[in-house]
Amino acid sequence: MNNKGILYLVATPIGNLEDITLRALRILKEVDFIAAEDTRQTLKLLNHFDIKKPLVSYYEHNKVVKGNYLVGQLLDGKSIALVSDAGTPGVSDPGEDIVKLCIENDIQVTMVPGPVAAVTGLVVSGLSTGRFVFEGFLPMNKRQRKDRINSLRNETRTIILYEAPHKLIYTLKDLYEALGNRRITMARELTKKFEEVIRCSLKEAVAKYDDESPRGEYVLIIEGISEEKILEEKKSEWDAMTVEEHYEMYIAKGLEKKEAMRKVAQDRGISRRDVYKKLLE
Repeated sequence: MNNKGILYLVATPIGNLEDITLRALRILKEVDFIAAEDTRQTLKLLNHFDIKKPLVSYYEHNKVVKGNYLVGQLLDGKSIALVSDAGTPGVSDPGEDIVKLCIENDIQVTMVPGPVAAVTGLVVSGLSTGRFVFEGFLPMNKRQRKDRINSLRNETRTIILYEAPHKLIYTLKDLYEALGNRRITMARELTKKFEEVIRCSLKEAVAKYDDESPRGEYVLIIEGISEEKILEEKKSEWDAMTVEEHYEMYIAKGLEKKEAMRKVAQDRGISRRDVYKKLLE
């Protein structure tokens, strides 16, 4: 008989407390205790709904020690609700780690779904929602942040990021430098009284926050690059090379001569015969 407890990942409102679900309220009342990213923040939520439950802190800097403690409690048959400060635990927070620990210990994990700031920002952005990539918070290190942004240069899907107010202007400038003047939506205070959704270009976003101080955490939604734009940039890259340099590039990558000529012809929109003639000149 399996006497292990269950870990419930409970999504909580990202702003408006009316967004809590009936199931979330029931689970928070039924579990043995609640593991919270910030117990003070979670206590406000619990008090609002008159829920009395023991709270245990579980956050980035104590996740190893507390993670082992929580697993021990679950193995002893206790049921635990895991919550973040707001939104869905396990997305850009250490909830991901406790889920892995539970799976390793054959402990049941289930989700009580609810708000996600990334998806909320995406659907009000006005940008494409069909395909998107979520990058969460960018690295703290300046060089690593730029490298991550550069890796998104040819991303065709809509890009979603989280950013803190004190780093927002630096990130916007890095995005503008690497991606060019794309469309961006900046969403803050989502679902709250002073919700703000700003739709503009990256150039306009940089200018805006050069003149004013950001407030609150932001969801940034940036349009992906179009396939046509990628082809234009590639064509410019090929035009900067001679046909021979272009051909030698593929040879250096290990392609056979015929395949290298075929690739050069395809890239440049010319025939293989024209490539061959150029190589003989």
